[in-house]
Amino acid sequence: MKQATEAAVGSNVAELARRAKAAARQLAIIPGERRNAALKAAAYAIEECKADILNANQRDCDDAIRAVEAGRMSQALLERLQLTERGIAQMATGVRKVAALPDPLGRKLAVTELDDGLTLSKESCPLGVIGIVFESRPEIIPQIAALALKSGNALILKGGAEAVNSNRTLTLIWSHALVPFFEIPANAVNLLYTRAEVDEMLSLVDDIDLIIPRGSREFVRYVAEHSQIPVLGHGEGICHVYVDRAADLHKALKIAFDSKVEYPAACNAMETLLVHEEIAPLFLTDMVTRFQAAGVEVRGCPRTLALAPIGGVIPAVEDDWATEYSDLIISVRVVSTTDEAIEHIDRYGSGHTDAIITEDGEVAAHFMERVDAAGVYHNASTRFADGFRYGFGAELGISTGKLHARGPVGLEGLTTYKYKLAGDGHVVDSYSKGERQFKHRKLTMNAER
Repeated sequence: MKQATEAAVGSNVAELARRAKAAARQLAIIPGERRNAALKAAAYAIEECKADILNANQRDCDDAIRAVEAGRMSQALLERLQLTERGIAQMATGVRKVAALPDPLGRKLAVTELDDGLTLSKESCPLGVIGIVFESRPEIIPQIAALALKSGNALILKGGAEAVNSNRTLTLIWSHALVPFFEIPANAVNLLYTRAEVDEMLSLVDDIDLIIPRGSREFVRYVAEHSQIPVLGHGEGICHVYVDRAADLHKALKIAFDSKVEYPAACNAMETLLVHEEIAPLFLTDMVTRFQAAGVEVRGCPRTLALAPIGGVIPAVEDDWATEYSDLIISVRVVSTTDEAIEHIDRYGSGHTDAIITEDGEVAAHFMERVDAAGVYHNASTRFADGFRYGFGAELGISTGKLHARGPVGLEGLTTYKYKLAGDGHVVDSYSKGERQFKHRKLTMNAER
């Protein structure tokens, strides 16, 4: 355990990345049953070391509370930082769920018999080395590490400075749990500590295969602009719920409340509520009251403010529609049509998750086809946008881009493929001269390794 940690802390980032690349090559050939056994051992270690994790997290939280009081940190960031016994149990459960998933490696995605005795197979394989930069939320370390190990990838992690003790402790526990598994390299998981190290990591195009930045739109853009390494952005979560005129009021009240209040610091929490004008007077009177009773600050458009029974609503400004609050704040806009709601989402949305509440199937179908987001829901809370809830076991983040992976990124998003061609002395010259002809017969795929 000490050797792996000292290598991660004491080496320069370029050397660390080279070792991670070598580790990735070893991880790619470890049998699935051994990877699963290591994951189960890591889950057990997380449970056994609960007190160590909570103590480390308390040190981080004590510093964070002082930062909040001094105005240097937001309350939302503090909430993301805090760990509980229940949260630690969920970490272990998530790791075990990843272990129970089918092996993502060596799957035959397509098989083509090019000619007699000449067969082309398209098979899944790891990406290699993945660099992930994230703020707060230390519980994602075991999620990310589990997905990486299951998919045969090495990791370079950089968490927020506010979670340094939690991140270090979780990484140490993970590394120590895998010591008995001699085939898993010590440099399979590496931890960075400074912004300068991140900047150096972004330049290592020969050794790192993918960068996943988790943070604001500006931060994701910064990473994309300063690196030639492919970037899978986990950007802002400006999520919308649109309550249609044909909505069931009971469902609408329940879903809108859950989308905002259940965990407002999450990226899948609703930030803007759009309401059709025909249902707004009845719906918003009750909805705003419920929000305010839960401590939610409500900011409304002029049409929302004009609804006489509603009090205590703050006038919304232009910036509100494009803000991810990550807090108990919501902006509300009344719209005349479904298309107006969609136009609002087009303009201000981040492509994360948007939902419609309606009993009109045609309107729902139109909304779900028309809205361009990683997740588009009908009569369900935006809080379902999560790899664990999708059955992925865990997630590395939620991609708001469209290439390679979109939405919650699980095992599939951490694999690529290679082509394997098996012949028996075949040469292209025979086909160039017309002595042989390609047959190109598609064969039934066997998804097992």
